[in-house]
Amino acid sequence: MFAKIYQPSRSAMQSGMAGTQHWVLEFSGPNRRIIDPLTGTASSTNTLKQVELKFDTMEDAIAYAKARNIPYQVKETQKRKRISRSYAENFDMDRKLPWTH
Repeated sequence: MFAKIYQPSRSAMQSGMAGTQHWVLEFSGPNRRIIDPLTGTASSTNTLKQVELKFDTMEDAIAYAKARNIPYQVKETQKRKRISRSYAENFDMDRKLPWTH
């Protein structure tokens, strides 16, 4: 049993950063899927793949993993550079960046 600790990224369908401020501890392991011959659906015996624990800080997630002797790997997230602009700046005559269309 191995755990991955990471901070989730935002979805492509959202413009805000909601749901990306917490840290997630997710278990990973062997991904053996069994295909049912009658229905063709895939199933697994590894129920820890369904467990996803959320923590406020990375240190809390690491402390949880250490307390339970779970090997873990921390995946750091890259911070985005945000350029704050107003809507009116799109129509400035002295634009620094060219139009994209």
